[in-house]
Amino acid sequence: MKISIQSIHFDASTQLESFIQKKVAKLGQYCDDIMSAEVVLKVVKPETAQNKEASIKLLVPKSDDIFSSKVADTFEEAVDVAVDALVKQLQKMKEKMRAK
Repeated sequence: MKISIQSIHFDASTQLESFIQKKVAKLGQYCDDIMSAEVVLKVVKPETAQNKEASIKLLVPKSDDIFSSKVADTFEEAVDVAVDALVKQLQKMKEKMRAK
């Protein structure tokens, strides 16, 4: 699975990028067909507490793209919650595939 990370209006640290790589790579356990993952990080409104947004889009053949976007205090937390949401979506997709 190819993972691309894009940070808008700031530079993501290597530590943050490796954290994201590790978290997103774990999604491969739930679906073997994931071709690539696009992660977009951006700071929403700098003056508020919940201002870090992480959007993750998974490209899966033979189904619609799977997307999750979450806002939290830190990028790590936002990525964590977004990955959890994607896990649920992947499990739901797998159940639908089995039902067919």
